[in-house]
Amino acid sequence: MTSTTVTTPSGSKPAGKPAPSYFRSKTLTAALAFLFGSIGLHRFYLYGMRDKWGWAHIAGIMLGAVGYLLLAATERTSVLGWVMAFPGAVSLLAAFLSAIVYGLRPDAKWDAQFNAHTNRKSDSGWTVIFVVIFSLLFGAFLLMTGLALTFQTYFESQVEAAKTLSQ
Repeated sequence: MTSTTVTTPSGSKPAGKPAPSYFRSKTLTAALAFLFGSIGLHRFYLYGMRDKWGWAHIAGIMLGAVGYLLLAATERTSVLGWVMAFPGAVSLLAAFLSAIVYGLRPDAKWDAQFNAHTNRKSDSGWTVIFVVIFSLLFGAFLLMTGLALTFQTYFESQVEAAKTLSQ
């Protein structure tokens, strides 16, 4: 059995698995995070199907979908629905944040981390900037909407509790 080594700026070190031979596009990664990040597709593109965080995205969005349906059926009164919706919201917002982080990473740093094994260099242009802009737009909108609905539900429940106490 042979061992694989990875060459880094500080020398070579043994690796657990060989480096993939394909070029990883920063623009494609940011777009995958924006469009399909809630199911972890950007993580699987970068790290392969064994990436635990990619699978965590899938589990989170599935729990979130069930929680959302439970909240819709109970008019936002189910505590279990809120608990189950939380991982889905985290997965969705983390995907938009990932698109922003990947898109804003300098090309040289991107290539050093993900494309050191290839001879190609990233040359991202305006497309990745538009992905970042839309990720910020949609991510901020969803975060603000989620916070508004959460606080509205909380304060409505407090008003209802105060009404029952005063009667």
